[in-house]
Amino acid sequence: MKIFVTGIGVISAIGLNVEENLNSLKSLRTGLSRSSEYGVITGQVALSNKELAQNFTNKDEDYSRTTLLALPAAKEAWGTNIHDERILTGLISSTSVGGMDRTEKYYFDSRDNSAIDNSYLMVHDNGRTTEQLASELGISGYISTISTACSSGANAIMQAARLIEGNKLDRVIAGGSEPLALFDVKGFSSLNIYDSEICKPFDEKRNGLNLGEGAAFLLLENEKSLTITGNTPLCVLSGWNNATDAFHQTASSPDGKGAYLAMIHALKKAGILPAEIDYINAHGTGTGNNDLSESMALQKVFGDQLPPFSSTKGFTGHTLAAAGSIEAVYCIVALKEQATLPNVNFSKPMSETGFVPEKNFHSAKINYVLSNSFGFGGNCSCLIFNTA
Repeated sequence: MKIFVTGIGVISAIGLNVEENLNSLKSLRTGLSRSSEYGVITGQVALSNKELAQNFTNKDEDYSRTTLLALPAAKEAWGTNIHDERILTGLISSTSVGGMDRTEKYYFDSRDNSAIDNSYLMVHDNGRTTEQLASELGISGYISTISTACSSGANAIMQAARLIEGNKLDRVIAGGSEPLALFDVKGFSSLNIYDSEICKPFDEKRNGLNLGEGAAFLLLENEKSLTITGNTPLCVLSGWNNATDAFHQTASSPDGKGAYLAMIHALKKAGILPAEIDYINAHGTGTGNNDLSESMALQKVFGDQLPPFSSTKGFTGHTLAAAGSIEAVYCIVALKEQATLPNVNFSKPMSETGFVPEKNFHSAKINYVLSNSFGFGGNCSCLIFNTA
């Protein structure tokens, strides 16, 4: 059974929709800068909560920033689609922090003995964003929330594909949303993996990651749904896999075992050989451990025939639970534009592999793209898309 992608939507530090994100990728315009709010380099979405609410919802409800970021991306992916009782439709959303931006405000208000608004605690739950998003989109069938750290967005897309393949649903909107949170900034800083400058994925002198915020969603359909909606497929989701190496709570295994297994089995699912991959959007966080581990896995899978690859986190920052879905959208953009995407801020290859990522946005024949997303605990996911 083919799983068709018929809609995509994204909001990030480099744009409020797919077109703006594409233009930033083409022009090598990073969204990373030093934040006065967090005191470090971050990738922040240009709209405030008030602006997001004014632009993307008419409901008078208390939304966390996770929900507010999800709304424009999900609505862009949904487009002009309508509900039809013949189409079993679901929603799978993912996040790590949920409404923690509200919880943090509650904490600081209570610590400072100022007026405390208990309603902030009501939006903390990760599932609250999914429920609010489902209400906005009018989806009342299957609704689920996934939280597997930095592989969450990819796993949401993967779960959607599995439900469609198993004839449980005909159409699913799936992705992830993540705001910046002080908890994350302090947490990654405590691990000594937060770069004080703009991150340098796959560079010999890489020194850590930068966090970002954003959201992205894909609309997936089967052939039955297509015959009713009349939508034109953007591409096909042909391969996927999740593997867990369980090496460490926060570090990837040095030999890249989990990443290797995820890629190998995703290729098997797609029914293709490694040589048929034309571009790889790597996880590439810019940390010493991740980039070396992923490079070891890439070397095992592709040998000396590594296709063009890059990490786009130098544009957006690491958006955690949203990263897998944002980068899935970028992979679909690469297919649509027939181009490889750039890895900004790269200067010197890693001594262990000598791998050189793509430095510019340039035309190339692209039939299959592969996207890696790895989460804490060794939760490794891989998605493969191809032209429809």
